[in-house]
Amino acid sequence: MSQNLQSRRSETRLRPVDLARGHGLSTQAVRNYEEAGILPAAARTPHGYRTYTPLHAAALRAFIALVPAHGHRTATAIMCAVNQGESDEAFRLIDESHAQLLDDRRTLQAVERALRDLAPPAGPAPSAGPAPSAASAPSAASASSAAPAPVPADGSGGAFIGSLAQALGIRPATLRTWERAGLVRPRRDPLTGYRVYDEADVRDARLTHQLRRGGYLLEQIAPLIAQVREAGGLEPLEAALCDWRARLSARGRAMLAGAAELEAYHRQLIPS
Repeated sequence: MSQNLQSRRSETRLRPVDLARGHGLSTQAVRNYEEAGILPAAARTPHGYRTYTPLHAAALRAFIALVPAHGHRTATAIMCAVNQGESDEAFRLIDESHAQLLDDRRTLQAVERALRDLAPPAGPAPSAGPAPSAASAPSAASASSAAPAPVPADGSGGAFIGSLAQALGIRPATLRTWERAGLVRPRRDPLTGYRVYDEADVRDARLTHQLRRGGYLLEQIAPLIAQVREAGGLEPLEAALCDWRARLSARGRAMLAGAAELEAYHRQLIPS
């Protein structure tokens, strides 16, 4: 590779400003890129001034194309690996970015499926249901002779933990685990102290349930629930999901553009 660089000493010489102008950069940025290993080392004039070649211009184009695809840090690591003759390491870094993009797409698809599954049910929403007792579950006999289902004392509606768990087909303990993870945030009934799940809590519980069925971990679900809350519900989240999908597509296209520029540079640096 050093011989290839030496053979280019007689090529068209470019000043730092020549590289900088074409990309809206400062000459200091170009020098910084060289010092970071993003650009190959420049030759020096007898007076100590840097001189660049079309090879350096190709390296700069490759780096600038890689940044929107892989991020500044990974793009820097890719260019450093290529310039050090460690092409396999550069390819590994590229593979990791592609794997992350695929994982992001799968997450988006899981959220979209979960939202489709959250279409309003035909029947009424879970009622407050029987207030939970100290026992984990009432017996069949006690259930048959139970008093009329109580409602939250503040009259604001909502579901108690037992009725919501039954509606989702899960154990009440699961809802308590989700609460500890911040996925649901039930309030407490002022009279009984029991957990009461309002409409937003039921929404979050149902979304969490769908994502858990899709194999997602609680720590993976938490930021998605936060997005739903920040958007103000599921309907506003649709716009966020469209934006998310567009950003993933833009990143995929950027990866194509970055790969093309990197391949062009790689061919100049290490002719086959």
